[in-house]
Amino acid sequence: MKKLWNWLKGPTAMAALAGVVAAAVVLAVAELVGAFFTARATPVIALGSTFIDFTPSWLKDFAIATFGTNDKAALFVGMGLTIAGLACVLGVVAYRRWGLGVLGVLFMGAVIVASVVTRAGVGPADAIPSLLGTLAGLAALRFLIAPLWKAKGLPDAPAGAAADTPGASRRRFFAATGITAAAAGIAATGGRLLSAARSNIAKARDAVQLPVPVKAAAAVPAGVQSPVPGVAPWVTPNGEFYRIDTALSVPEINADEWELRVHGLVEEEVRLTFQDLLDADLIESHVTLTCVSNPVGGNLAGNAKWLGLPIREVLERAKPTDGADMVLSTSVDGFSASTPLEVLQDDRDAILAIGMNDEPLPLEHGYPVRMVVPGLYGFVSATKWVVDLEVTRFADSKAYWTERGWSERGPIKTMARVDVPKSFAKVPAGTVAVGGTAWAQTRGITKVEIQIDDADWVEAELSTEASLVTWRQWSYQWDATPGPHYIKVRATDGSGEVQTEQRADPVPDGASGWQSVMVTVE
Repeated sequence: MKKLWNWLKGPTAMAALAGVVAAAVVLAVAELVGAFFTARATPVIALGSTFIDFTPSWLKDFAIATFGTNDKAALFVGMGLTIAGLACVLGVVAYRRWGLGVLGVLFMGAVIVASVVTRAGVGPADAIPSLLGTLAGLAALRFLIAPLWKAKGLPDAPAGAAADTPGASRRRFFAATGITAAAAGIAATGGRLLSAARSNIAKARDAVQLPVPVKAAAAVPAGVQSPVPGVAPWVTPNGEFYRIDTALSVPEINADEWELRVHGLVEEEVRLTFQDLLDADLIESHVTLTCVSNPVGGNLAGNAKWLGLPIREVLERAKPTDGADMVLSTSVDGFSASTPLEVLQDDRDAILAIGMNDEPLPLEHGYPVRMVVPGLYGFVSATKWVVDLEVTRFADSKAYWTERGWSERGPIKTMARVDVPKSFAKVPAGTVAVGGTAWAQTRGITKVEIQIDDADWVEAELSTEASLVTWRQWSYQWDATPGPHYIKVRATDGSGEVQTEQRADPVPDGASGWQSVMVTVE
């Protein structure tokens, strides 16, 4: 313990700390300057997005399965630890050999700049925040290490770094470190406040008046909600709707400047503005969306009422040519999805959505416009912040996830979930209410069965079905006896197909298998 304490008081540990504080200066200055540029120009966002692009599919799947909708927060924590570790190394290198330290800092700056300028919708000028941040971090590192050089003359210390007493050196170092860290904190906070003050997208979104649809959503019949307390609400509130996407910062798009381009294998290129959508004949419907990364029994599914323009009407104007079989949709942040052309042309009412649960799309769910396509996992259909539709062929183009080994089409699999009781719950003996949700979008759910331990399968009571494109809830009254028990669930869809028992990982086309919940009856 004494050796550790002596090391922590030594120049090497202080040099490592200097590296961390200097890295904070890089990020803080870039954050402050970046308030005048696009949000994707800040180092943290650019580095995180680049990391996501190069992360292997298995690691992304692990992150989503482990952290769910908190995957981005986990990424930022991991990035922070990685940056801190690299900064410690650079701080020690700079203390011992300043020239090598400078090269290391400049190399990291080059990596950051490269990450910034390669992002979609980012221009060369957006590298300025990272460049200025790198220079400020280099100056801060020199400022912080100078007291350490004065305490002990080193061969590569700059000329004029006269020796000083260890005590005086430590005092100067910690004073300089405190001042620099405080300045970095002020700069970072100022950058966030300035960015918030300069952004009026949220206010503009709140001011949008959604038009009355020419085809309103069908009235929700009585009895769609499972009577079991704790089962997910049939309509998922916007604030609780799952969010899985590749955007580390929510794109802020001025709806007055938004435009959708429809091109490719078409007879006529079509361009739509947000006002064009507001003036169009919009339709409204409840649709359940599901993420392909949703594990068996997972909560990456939600049901909402959507308002938008049928995509088939836009395609009718564009007139796809013979041979086209796919639409490649692209987000403003560069994400893309491959959707079968026939799915966007049939009667399932795939839409360009502008409203969600009677209000404009929330920013994090695609404002001003996103795609909603019943029956397909989101990775091949639910493009948020959509700005481009290219009519093409599967043989000619690949989307973001298909380039990474996922399937091209992604129809949603039949799935049933136990919401209550939760796994590992303890319940009293006697009648126990069991309930949950099942979905098979475009096919509907006709039966849900549960199995207690190895007993026979028994039918649960189905709640009312609203439509074939929404989930359906269920309930069951279980006469529970003391001891540990396993509850399994499976569903049968409208085509008569029973949910498969065979387990499959989300990659490449969605998870499958029966959920099993272990409970203890007391």
